[in-house]
Amino acid sequence: MVWRYAVIVVAGYLLGNISMGLIVSERYHMDIREHGSGNAGATNMARVFGMHAGLLTLAGDMLKAAAAMLLGFWLLGDTGMALGGVACLLGHCFPALHGFKGGKGVSSGAMVALMIDWRVFLCVVGVFLVGAFLTKKVSFGSICGALAIFISAAALGVSTPRLILAAAGMLIVIARHRDNIVRLINGTEPDFKPAKRPGTKRKEEC
Repeated sequence: MVWRYAVIVVAGYLLGNISMGLIVSERYHMDIREHGSGNAGATNMARVFGMHAGLLTLAGDMLKAAAAMLLGFWLLGDTGMALGGVACLLGHCFPALHGFKGGKGVSSGAMVALMIDWRVFLCVVGVFLVGAFLTKKVSFGSICGALAIFISAAALGVSTPRLILAAAGMLIVIARHRDNIVRLINGTEPDFKPAKRPGTKRKEEC
């Protein structure tokens, strides 16, 4: 039984290490971590290379989270799914294979929400869109969405492992946005503006 836990953790973390942002940015002969905010997530990809690159990164980061959680569910049910989800989020945010410089967990966190419960996913997406649209700041929408994943999961009465996964996802995403939170409080957080042409966006924080 112990080997199953080990497989889920190791596989989940390694899957999280797969950086779609780095893979896509290589097409432009650039390292996304050296441009924009220096983050390898979908938001910075869209800011530097345009919406197509951002959406491609989003899809790739969601798929790896799905793979990690499905493997976990196959081996240990809900407990394994939760373990795989947390391992993948940690691998995405702190990838050992890429110098521990990863994304902020939003894209993978969206898949975590979907795997917990489709209703949780709809709540998270809805809250994210409202927050981002009203403020024009993706970071604010992401933080609101992170809060929504735990609140909606608790309200819907999901299983304990899924609720723990929701709590872990919320904490990881919010912790990764600590600099954004400071800028939001100070009123210095920039609005989200995707690049019209790949690589033309000036260096800015996100």
